[in-house]
Amino acid sequence: MNEWLVTVLLGLIEGVTEFLPISSTGHLLLAEHLFGVKRTELFNVGIQSGALLAVLLIYAPRLRAMITGEMGEGGKKYLMKLGAAFFLTAVLGLVAAKLGLRLPENPAPIAWTLIIGGVLILVAEFWLKRHKGKEDPGWVTSLVVGASQILAAVFPGTSRSAATILAGMFGGLSRPAATDFSFLLGIPTLLAACGLSFFRQLKSEGVPPQGEWLHLGLGLAVSAVTAYFVVRWLIGYVRSRTFAPFGWYRIGLGLVWLLMN
Repeated sequence: MNEWLVTVLLGLIEGVTEFLPISSTGHLLLAEHLFGVKRTELFNVGIQSGALLAVLLIYAPRLRAMITGEMGEGGKKYLMKLGAAFFLTAVLGLVAAKLGLRLPENPAPIAWTLIIGGVLILVAEFWLKRHKGKEDPGWVTSLVVGASQILAAVFPGTSRSAATILAGMFGGLSRPAATDFSFLLGIPTLLAACGLSFFRQLKSEGVPPQGEWLHLGLGLAVSAVTAYFVVRWLIGYVRSRTFAPFGWYRIGLGLVWLLMN
């Protein structure tokens, strides 16, 4: 398959899946397997940065309002909760890295992670039907959401957004509130992760050739544009609909992947 077409397709996949609760890592690995290619970690970081840029643009007005105090005391407390959740993520991430905690990125573990995550989404939706969700996260819920991000780092196929949204819903948040907190927390988390990965790649592999930069730039642009529209759609979607279709999709994809391997 043409390399430029593969770049566009991988950018599209990253843009669609990064913030949907269906695992961008699982989809990218499956795509690379189907296309018969293996892109560098630098390329993967680049297209992930595109998705991050899209969310940053969408939430920039809200972040600015919290930082400048336009949202009052409630906005300041919300920002502090985001900071505490991110700090806990960073600490646990360093511990996980030191211990070398990470499943291999091969089909079977990712397929089972997809299935388990899908089942948990269905359970969360069943639970939420019997509880009225809150709009503002408490400190405990915020920290639990922060800690849940490590699951995505340790278990490929988990999905950072799925782990954090589910943690928020089980912590008593409404669907939209859990989604907003997950996306806002993803901004510093992905920014730090992308920056660290980018630095490590340049340090270990050196400056890549011009051709790779061109592929990275194209993939980043495609990912950013795609993620922008997907995230805006999802924010509206969760205000009146459930995550159940995503749960069934994960289960189906996991079963198909198991059968293929």
